[in-house]
Amino acid sequence: MSTELTMLNWTAAATVLMWVPYIVTWLATHGIIPSLTYQTDHLPLAPWAERAKLAHYNAVENLVVFGALVIVAHLTGVANDATAAAAVTYFWARMAHYFVYSAGIPFGRTLTFAVGWAACLCIFYQIVSAAG
Repeated sequence: MSTELTMLNWTAAATVLMWVPYIVTWLATHGIIPSLTYQTDHLPLAPWAERAKLAHYNAVENLVVFGALVIVAHLTGVANDATAAAAVTYFWARMAHYFVYSAGIPFGRTLTFAVGWAACLCIFYQIVSAAG
């Protein structure tokens, strides 16, 4: 499997697991039965858990773009050293984004998001420059 597809696989797997900390916190804070019967839907989470939830949502939203770019690069045979490096960079940027966002580290969320965004732009550039 290519580096790009491997990183897409690991990114998807990590995204699948990002809900666990904030749901476990929710259940521990509000109780299992009230949570399962939607009685606690209006109650707040701990600030870090609320940020983890938002980081997870952001990861899901960006996985769509990253996944599409990796698949297009793979199917068109454009994958190269630049797309491989960008895919690895994207994976680590998304992992860092989740943790710095959840921890509330100032400027960390924006910086790590921008790195992941730039990695996607790199893959996109490789695709469109090969088409021309």
